[in-house]
Amino acid sequence: MRVLTVRQPWAWAIIHGGKDVENRSRNLAGGYRGPVAIHAGLTAVDYDDPVWEQNEYRDAFARETSAVRHRVDERGSIIGVVDLVDVHNDEGPGPHDDPNGCCTSVWHEDGEWHLVLANPRPLTEPIPFKGGLGLRKLTPETINLIEGALS
Repeated sequence: MRVLTVRQPWAWAIIHGGKDVENRSRNLAGGYRGPVAIHAGLTAVDYDDPVWEQNEYRDAFARETSAVRHRVDERGSIIGVVDLVDVHNDEGPGPHDDPNGCCTSVWHEDGEWHLVLANPRPLTEPIPFKGGLGLRKLTPETINLIEGALS
């Protein structure tokens, strides 16, 4: 299992709001495919970002219980696990693209690398963790904590 630090509210959106693509400026996954723990970083993006106002995201946020909605403010913790199933850019069609080579997810950003995510699984309780850059390996002890906290 690997871990990826994502700023809020995007970490919440990956685990609870249907965000199935994480955009990055480079392919930080290499050939890795498999489970990725999502770490909510200490900093947040501007909540005035127009993507935050997308109907899909706003509606997902509104549907959740207050107990789940409050987790959008969680920082410095692993909040869930997803499966990294593909990585591609705008250069050509991949299995999650339309025939024109454009990613079909509403979450994709043109010109970026798209980490395609599936099967989000929230933790019953966040696990405090120190974040970092890239897609990093986890210790067996941390993996055991995560597996024990999966709902």
